[in-house]
Amino acid sequence: MPAAPLLHGIGLRQPHYREFRALRPPLGFVEVHSENFFNPHDAASQVLAAVREDYAVSLHGVGLALGSACGLDEDHVRRLADLVARVDPVRVSDHACFARAPWAQVGIVHASDLLPIAFTRASLDILCANVERVQDRLRRPLLVENLSAYLDFPERDFSEPQFFAELGRRSGCGLLLDVNNLYVNALNAAEPDPLQAVCGWISELTREAPPGLVGEIHLAGFSKQQGLIIDDHSRPVAEDVWQAYVHALDCLGPMPTLIEWDEHLPALSVLLEQAAHAGALCAARRETAQVAS
Repeated sequence: MPAAPLLHGIGLRQPHYREFRALRPPLGFVEVHSENFFNPHDAASQVLAAVREDYAVSLHGVGLALGSACGLDEDHVRRLADLVARVDPVRVSDHACFARAPWAQVGIVHASDLLPIAFTRASLDILCANVERVQDRLRRPLLVENLSAYLDFPERDFSEPQFFAELGRRSGCGLLLDVNNLYVNALNAAEPDPLQAVCGWISELTREAPPGLVGEIHLAGFSKQQGLIIDDHSRPVAEDVWQAYVHALDCLGPMPTLIEWDEHLPALSVLLEQAAHAGALCAARRETAQVAS
């Protein structure tokens, strides 16, 4: 019987390029921020081309602003499509947020932030239209990530899991399930039991969503700043987030899983250890499912 494919990956960042290429660690994939590789002629793109020879690559963007009522930046979409054509990634993703809006006497401006959207029918219509336009251009499904949000809207037609389930049904996109974002939101909402709240969110998604909606999972660390929990990807994955991840695997089955780390970047070995732990949990879930069947 052939070995099961590896499902764990890491975010590949510039300080680790040289060591990563020399080490060639066993991983299922690496993930990079799309916008850092739009220029096909710079050094970063040459490194990515070399890495792509050995690894599947997942492209994760922060600039599409898919929830923006004023629509998409067509130049951004074009550059992303060019990158997808060059890299042939295993997945392409961005966030359920808005960042583009009209500003008097200036035109459309980009806030360079991941601003939350309301879970309303109107927001869903906008998000679906923008997601469908990107998918038509890329000729492939997009994964849309749930957000860590530091404010909420009183208007609400759906719970958050219902919103993403309906987005998937209507647009054909998938969900990039960020478990750390769920936990950060639960902490900032002062949930009595944050872990239970996150597990409840995942269980509701499993009931509401079409099969196969989730295409990738993100895990990361967070920090506390001036009383607020910040999703800054600056620390190891918290123990409660690992427990929530196990619940996600129980609900969804083994899933491609990324360790995100962007601030206070540690040694590559630390990232690989965290990824290996995720891989071991996936393997254990696969073995349990095989025994049960």
